[in-house]
Amino acid sequence: MDVFELEEPIPSETNRQSPDQNVETFSFLTPLNPEQRMAVEHTEGPLLVLSGAGTGKTRVLTTRTAYIIEKHLAKPYQILAVTFTNKAANEMKLRLEQMIGSAAFSVWLGTFHAIGVKILRKYAEKVGLTSDFAILNTDDQVRLMKNILTEQGIDIKKYNPETILEIVERWKDKAFLPQEVSARERTTQLGSLAYDFYARYQSRLHLLNAVDFGDLLLLPIVLFRSNPDVLEEYQSKFRYILVDEYQDTNVAQYLLLRLLAQKWHNICCVGDDDQSIYSWRGAEVDNILSFQKFYPDAAVIRLEKNYRSTAHILGAASGLISHNEARLGKTLKPAHEKAEKGYKVLVKGFWNGMQEAEWIATQIESSRKRGNSLSETAVLVRATVQTRLFEDAFRKEGIPYKIIGGFKFYEREEIKDAVAYLRLILNSNDDLAFLRVVNKPKRGVGTKALEAISATAREKKISLFDAVAWAPLKGTVRQTLDDFISLIKSARQKAETALLPETARFVLEESGYLRMWESEKSPEADGRIENIEELYNVLHEYENIRDFIEYASLVTDTDDVADEDQLVVMTLHASKGLEFQNVYLAGWEEELFPHKKAIDEQGAEGLEEERRLAYVGLTRAKDRAIITYANNRKIYGHWVNALPSRFIDELPRDHIETDSGRKSFASLQPAWQNKQFYFKNNDDETSIFDKGQWKRENFHKESDDFYNPPSVKVYQTKETGSRLGKRVHHEIFGFGTVIHAEGERLDVRFDSGEIKKIMARFLEEA
Repeated sequence: MDVFELEEPIPSETNRQSPDQNVETFSFLTPLNPEQRMAVEHTEGPLLVLSGAGTGKTRVLTTRTAYIIEKHLAKPYQILAVTFTNKAANEMKLRLEQMIGSAAFSVWLGTFHAIGVKILRKYAEKVGLTSDFAILNTDDQVRLMKNILTEQGIDIKKYNPETILEIVERWKDKAFLPQEVSARERTTQLGSLAYDFYARYQSRLHLLNAVDFGDLLLLPIVLFRSNPDVLEEYQSKFRYILVDEYQDTNVAQYLLLRLLAQKWHNICCVGDDDQSIYSWRGAEVDNILSFQKFYPDAAVIRLEKNYRSTAHILGAASGLISHNEARLGKTLKPAHEKAEKGYKVLVKGFWNGMQEAEWIATQIESSRKRGNSLSETAVLVRATVQTRLFEDAFRKEGIPYKIIGGFKFYEREEIKDAVAYLRLILNSNDDLAFLRVVNKPKRGVGTKALEAISATAREKKISLFDAVAWAPLKGTVRQTLDDFISLIKSARQKAETALLPETARFVLEESGYLRMWESEKSPEADGRIENIEELYNVLHEYENIRDFIEYASLVTDTDDVADEDQLVVMTLHASKGLEFQNVYLAGWEEELFPHKKAIDEQGAEGLEEERRLAYVGLTRAKDRAIITYANNRKIYGHWVNALPSRFIDELPRDHIETDSGRKSFASLQPAWQNKQFYFKNNDDETSIFDKGQWKRENFHKESDDFYNPPSVKVYQTKETGSRLGKRVHHEIFGFGTVIHAEGERLDVRFDSGEIKKIMARFLEEA
């Protein structure tokens, strides 16, 4: 029996114990600090726990759950605990089991999407589905949208299906059904096109008996709004609701929680507004900023004792994030005395990105030779485009590394193919699975054959799988497809008695899929076969295809940081929730970090989210945080001149140090705090990044090499007009002529014919 479906009588109000009754002390409360304990024992009414980085939020959530159960305030199945990742859910289950034993398995504990699936499986027919509905992965969604656009004569080269789908996903994040999308949401041409196809997309999902990830949140809301009796059932069931990472919730998640909490009002949301970094995927930081507006009687408890980082790291991070205006406010302090000591945050500049990568690689290799573990070090970048230089540098040094955020296990081609075979075995109506594997390996099924099958399916209103028998196919194609249908049916029969790995092995071997990779001569082929063998190992953990398919569909974050001793390279976004002894924060340059796109598209809000991202990066470090930047970087094949990030200027001087070794180009001096190193307008001393015209200035010229090594002579001419027509030289691009000047920004036509915008200080007078 599914533990989520257990039902017992709800305790009456007279039998419930209030937190201040029964003063017995449970052993699991002992490790808590006073603020954590307050958050655990404050059980009644809305509660917002502002939990800064490294302050023990998982401990609070699990201990609070155990406390509610042990105090007999609710049965385990009357508690809903929602997380954002499978890793967080599994960690909570493990800790909870250690506290209260097997009762932990009766708690409704899982990700938002996993909870949504369980609700929809039970009441699927009320939203037009059957209980065996499929959950589409990203590839399937894109393929489906592409088919719909093509059928309607839309040029998919001009209108990218992925972009259209992304707009639809954002509407689902806001809990908009097609008819609820406002005129304001569809003012652009793409928005209007997405609006036209949103309803078609949903209709096609309905025909396929399928849902996408957005539906796992949207459809439970639709279910509750249209079925008050079902809503009342779940409202009564969940006496206590606990939410992890509340700052990352979107509108649909907020509405779902608000609906479920209306009866008992015992909702505890744990989060950190300073770590809200996912607006690009629908997260609304206002959910946490306005918590007290949504719940006027809410209590707020701040967790500010950090158990991870040193005082200097915390001081630098707190000073940086204090520049944000949209925040509730808290100040992290080290919980341990030893954390009061430690290294300051190092800031170091380089001439170009290659030098930056090579220096970081040599530092890491030196640390490894001293006996330090590679897995305790991470290199965090703002954009994946930065990783290539690091990979080159690490290979030269012989440093084992792992890129987190690349292709994850369930996103690999061979795994998607294998899963599609299993999906088709489970459900022959799964047209998208059919299309993925019908010609993989190649069976000579061309476009005409597929068009004939599709036309038959539409005419008879049946699945593509069933349409094969009726379609006008002849010769080899008819025989090949009949064999394919027979294979899937045989595998389905085998699945009734065989173990799941045996079924998978049968269909992949008999279909010729494994032979396809075994005969492939590419370097990746062996790895693909190894991945399929690993899939067989995974399948041993599941009793049937449906359970596995549901798991594979819900894996959005594999959290696959290697257990072996490997260096970890990842984006700042991917690093959230992790921690390392040493963290290198690379590429802190204007327009890369903060990213130009974030500011261009979101303005001040985008800048504040970028600053929160910098805060997240800094607070991943336990002992050492090293910030680096380059003055020249090759991005997408083009050299770009850059200024150090404004975030460097915002770091508190007391908690940072600069490179005190050889003075590299644009490295900061050790006595930075005495040099007023900041961004300045000609007219005032305030940052003017958002005014459109700005420049970096150093007002203390006594250090000639503050920006430049002695070998470089800066193009010093200040008068804009006198620069026009001048011959200049750039270390990378060579000789050229100034054809336009705007303050310190010059347009230079180089002798190669290229025209580039260059800051004056990067040029020599020829």
